[in-house]
Amino acid sequence: MAYVSQEKKSSLAPAIKAVLKKYKVKASIAVRNHSTLVVNIREGEVPFDPASHYQVNEYHYESHYADNPTLVSFLSELLSAMKGPQYYNNDNSMIDYYDRSHYTDINFGKWDKPYKFISK
Repeated sequence: MAYVSQEKKSSLAPAIKAVLKKYKVKASIAVRNHSTLVVNIREGEVPFDPASHYQVNEYHYESHYADNPTLVSFLSELLSAMKGPQYYNNDNSMIDYYDRSHYTDINFGKWDKPYKFISK
């Protein structure tokens, strides 16, 4: 059963913050429903221009943003840091069996405030 505590968030935060600092991005880290680790990206130098709030699909971001290698490498490193060394995923959707350490969400902007791209 997916579960992420505040302690687990605190242990993953340094690696997440290192990725955010490397790419010069400002974001917040949160836990939603005790099962999902969420990173809400407010602004930064990563080229991304959504019309409004946008939730990244962690399974298809490489193909969706193939023309933006900086964004792909940022999301790859961020997702890896969010999962951490203790992450596991034993999901089997064929038999409705879901067992993973925790879920991950990456959001650009919020519903009332879009992501702000800052050019170098």
